[in-house]
Amino acid sequence: MFFRPTLAALVLSCATTLASAQDPTSDDGARARAVVEDLVRIPNPAGVQDTYTARIGGIDQWISIRGQDRANPVILFVHGGPATPTLPSLWQFQRPLEEYFTMVNYDQRGAGKTYLEDHSDAVADSLRIQTYVDDLVAIAEHLRTKLGKDKLILMAHSWGTIPSMRAALARPDLFHAYVGIGQVINVRDNERISIEYGLAQARKHGNAQAIAEIESILPYPGDRPITRERIVAARKWPQHYGGMAAFRDETNLWFFGAARLSPDYGAEDRAALNAGSLFTLDRLLDEYVQVDFKPVREFPIPVVMFMGRHDYTTPSQPTEQWLQRVDAPSRHGVWFERSAHMIPWEEPGKTLVSLLEYVRPLAVD
Repeated sequence: MFFRPTLAALVLSCATTLASAQDPTSDDGARARAVVEDLVRIPNPAGVQDTYTARIGGIDQWISIRGQDRANPVILFVHGGPATPTLPSLWQFQRPLEEYFTMVNYDQRGAGKTYLEDHSDAVADSLRIQTYVDDLVAIAEHLRTKLGKDKLILMAHSWGTIPSMRAALARPDLFHAYVGIGQVINVRDNERISIEYGLAQARKHGNAQAIAEIESILPYPGDRPITRERIVAARKWPQHYGGMAAFRDETNLWFFGAARLSPDYGAEDRAALNAGSLFTLDRLLDEYVQVDFKPVREFPIPVVMFMGRHDYTTPSQPTEQWLQRVDAPSRHGVWFERSAHMIPWEEPGKTLVSLLEYVRPLAVD
């Protein structure tokens, strides 16, 4: 789970650094988006490029399917957040993956383009983890029919690993394998490890402001409720010291600004990114902080974990420990030494190579 800066803060932080070619409202901005759109276009007649809505869980949800060859294995990618869809940043990293996999992404309920379709009180009342699990299973079944595949590869990032793990446990018949990126095993463990890292880095760098701010919320998480305000305060300094993106102190421009050049997201869609985060987070938080997969000792399908060495957003240590204990048809952990939480963006080359080495063989006869 990670937090999108408010739209106003994002615009302010980017204003002095974005060139006019990155401004989607300018002529140059429109041309830049057109260049990206043409670059990622799939002209191969054997391929697929489709973005559409499907009726899932009683609402219309946006789905993107892209790949150079329909015969390739299908990866269903479940984004993080909650409500931080991958669709507006696909152009940054996904194109090489599409040579070897048919890549499916969807904006979850309450997120991005799906938020725009329906953010009624009925949807707000439905925002529970089990609803996201049910949606995921329904999308997998929809894709099996649409793409003519018996099984899919399930791959998830950050928050998305929670409904994905539950879906894999409930419906292993749908999936060849599970790939977790920035995996959540135990939320309270993650929060404790993260803030310990932030405090250690602050002391190492002699950052008096950071030390004071962190110590003001200790013990964390402690016995007090984990509120949105406490999480935001606790994440500030671990992320400043590279716990979100390795060797970087921010993600505002390169990641949260990606939608400004995305051919899939217009102005209204971009505005919905922040609105969706505000819509979902508080409604899911009570359940989220109770998530604990440590008791899961058996996993019904092959499992591969991509772990960022510098990840202090969803720290990798609990994932490594869980993977060592779990009984599964096969299991493998891949360390990304130059990554923190954003592995597909930070090390896209190793992401592709690792999928080809450890995952694709599980889905190819």
